[in-house]
Amino acid sequence: MSTVAPAPAAERSESRTARSERLRLLLRTPTVLVGVAAIAFWVFCALFPGLVAPYDPIFDNQLPTSQSPSWDYPFGTDTNGRDVFSRVLAGSRSVLLIAPAATLIGTVLGTILGLLTGYFRGIFDDVMSRIIDAVLSLPLIVTAILIVTAVGSSSRWVVALTIGLIFTPVVSRTVRASVLAESELDYVQAALLRGERPPYTMFSEILPNVLAPVVVEFTVRLGYAIFAVATLTFIGFGVQPPSPDWAAQINQYYTFIDPYWWMTLFPALAIASLVVSVNLVADGIREVYER
Repeated sequence: MSTVAPAPAAERSESRTARSERLRLLLRTPTVLVGVAAIAFWVFCALFPGLVAPYDPIFDNQLPTSQSPSWDYPFGTDTNGRDVFSRVLAGSRSVLLIAPAATLIGTVLGTILGLLTGYFRGIFDDVMSRIIDAVLSLPLIVTAILIVTAVGSSSRWVVALTIGLIFTPVVSRTVRASVLAESELDYVQAALLRGERPPYTMFSEILPNVLAPVVVEFTVRLGYAIFAVATLTFIGFGVQPPSPDWAAQINQYYTFIDPYWWMTLFPALAIASLVVSVNLVADGIREVYER
């Protein structure tokens, strides 16, 4: 008995060692560090816009209107005499509030659903799989528009909850596949032999060992969430002017792109920089966990 009992504990110890090694690899991956630095910059701008924006990003500043980029105004001014540079720096707040919240909702719900379907299997798994397939067959943005329209509100939290619910089936499918593989390992069988209850087995035994794909899914979905939030705001669902939100700025000025190109270009570049940064982090995490 003494030679067999330590096996589950040994497996858990190996998993902890592997997680520590992956963390060290992440901290030495250049693309991850670059992505994290860029994300940290936009987070700082979102938290402390008054420290980085030289002018008020919301109210008129009596500046020259529709001024092209210059030394005095690097990103130019808009039709209301507001500094575009200040508005771009302050415009990350909305998307960095909504997108992470939506991603967190989708990841938590998807992880719970994936654990349930992968652990219990059977008819419950079959029914949920058919529902998930049906949801995944619908385009994300179209589904989000339908839900927001049906609710009758486009507040930040409605948008975040909508996107989170749409992400839930995708995350659950990834987690389910990992749970199916883990369920066959010795430590899960040992928990069953000890008579452990299903919630304990799922959340205390299996969940710590499927965190790798959960983390990868979170980072990948975060990039999609930023794009989804920006798209919904651009078409009129979400944050509205005079907010300096990037997508709201694009929506407000894209009809004036000729000749006032700077009012649209710089907010669009800001969105692209944030999405690319998140994708750099996601790719780095995926590469490390796939080694």
